Amino acid sequence: EVVRLSLPEDQKISVTTITVGLSTVLTCNIRGALRPPIIWKRNGVILNFLDLEDINDFGEDDSLYITKVTTIHMGNYTCHAYGYEELYQTHILQVNVPPVIRVYPETQAQEPGVSASLKCHAEGIPNPRITWLKNGIDIMPKLSKQLTLLANGSELHISSVRYEDTGAYTCIAKNEVGVDEDISSLFIEDSARKTRLSVGNMFYVFSDDGITVLQPNECEIRRHIRPEERIFTSYEEICPRVEGEGTQSCLWASAVNVRDKYIYVTQPKQNRVMIIDIQTQKAIQSLDVDPLPTKLHYDKSHDQVWVLSWGDTRKSSPTLQVIPEASAGEVQHVIRTPFEGVDDFFIPPTNLIINHVRFGFIFNKSKSAVHKIDLETVTYIKTINFKNYSCVPQTMAYTHLGGYFFVQCRRNRSVAASPQLVIDSVTDAVIGPNSDVSGTPYISPDGRYLVSADEDSGRIKVQALSVRGEIKLIYDLQTNIHVSDLTFQPSFTEGNQYYIYATSHLQTDVLFVELSTGKMNVLKNLKDPITSKDWPWSNYNRIMKDSGLFGQYLITPAKDSLFVINGRQNTLRCEVSGIRRGNTVVWVGEV
Repeated sequence: EVVRLSLPEDQKISVTTITVGLSTVLTCNIRGALRPPIIWKRNGVILNFLDLEDINDFGEDDSLYITKVTTIHMGNYTCHAYGYEELYQTHILQVNVPPVIRVYPETQAQEPGVSASLKCHAEGIPNPRITWLKNGIDIMPKLSKQLTLLANGSELHISSVRYEDTGAYTCIAKNEVGVDEDISSLFIEDSARKTRLSVGNMFYVFSDDGITVLQPNECEIRRHIRPEERIFTSYEEICPRVEGEGTQSCLWASAVNVRDKYIYVTQPKQNRVMIIDIQTQKAIQSLDVDPLPTKLHYDKSHDQVWVLSWGDTRKSSPTLQVIPEASAGEVQHVIRTPFEGVDDFFIPPTNLIINHVRFGFIFNKSKSAVHKIDLETVTYIKTINFKNYSCVPQTMAYTHLGGYFFVQCRRNRSVAASPQLVIDSVTDAVIGPNSDVSGTPYISPDGRYLVSADEDSGRIKVQALSVRGEIKLIYDLQTNIHVSDLTFQPSFTEGNQYYIYATSHLQTDVLFVELSTGKMNVLKNLKDPITSKDWPWSNYNRIMKDSGLFGQYLITPAKDSLFVINGRQNTLRCEVSGIRRGNTVVWVGEV
């Protein structure tokens, strides 16, 4: 008998939209006598025989069941009858997410006549619409020269406050699948209490000369912790004097903020991690770790700090350790992990929509693979091999939209930079190169933009991730900046948009790009960066640090000073001189 298969023309492409957290069934509409079994694919990878916890049960009718959909599941699924690949149906899965918002500040007191801003950051799919109430009443009719909404409603600005502006302002974010709201309170009072000097909204800069706590708004140094100050518990000096060195100085590599309560920072020469208490602005404890600790990462989902140590400057015996219960503040301890020869590691960041991360990746020296690890149990899960692409991983980035990992391959001196590889986290399969995009991948905090900076050519490519999980090139920018570091600054004029700021390995310029238009600008003459020789710990010899979701200041170090940039005006705010090698910086938000 002959197999006759058919698929109605109007069913070749089927779009399913589902809200996050629900389950869905994709049904294959290929029909016919003696139809062979149906094969399902996602991004070209066959799903039928994979042991996936979220996609399974190909049901009686060969349907695909996805339980508890998340944003990683968006994208294209195809089905065909086994042996008849030319007749296939495409299912596009769109995933909607109810809004999640944050307001800032939760409360503020201002004197009459000054200006006040209330900010509301909302994320969701589709993009939420923002409205404001004052004491429960819509403020739209009250908008005037004095009371304005900026950036699609994400900022409520009052140009000259009066007593009657006191009130509870509710930000409401709504889209097709949900609503979220929160209150920002404003009090107008004479001599608005200069409530005890806040310890929040500061940059902590770790330099040769100790630790500088900088308030960017006033460009004011709030505290300077000197090398000879003592650690509270052990009474050791913060930066002990080294035999044969004239001046007492500090050497730092990496630092992380732990829930705006503590800062953990590595001291590679002392083989230790120091803990700073943010409330008291004092060093409270040091932890001995394996020799030459050079990289920290705070894994928020499990409240633990990961520590990568090189063993020695040749990286001959690297180790990965974990400090659990990092925010508990009790006397801390360090746990060894079972992983050997770790050259680097990657843990995806959390954001408003994704607040739990289960897995991380480690890469080994000169091996064409990454190893997936379980962050909670600190165990090895599997290896994802890149042998077919002869790619030794250098850095990774992740977007939850479609669940893609982007892997930058190490430069091979002889050949041109090879393209990034894309891993689909649903199947843990390599789905191929990211077209011809090479360089270091950076993902915007909301996962919607991938910016790749090729430091050799100066090319910067910007790709957007659609709500259908597609990756589209939107800009290909030719610059002469050999990028050292790059960060995203939320736009002040458009909701759900970003600017990028990028520093150079060699030049004194900082590049600024508006992501919605591709418009480029350069901030010139920000002095020479620290040389790579003076910064052996990473490729980021000149960092660019932003001040979080609501901040408008960025900071970047030169050899002997710091520059503060006003991101709202895209101008230089100030230079703070006399800070040598201040290339380890942490932002502390509201405490």
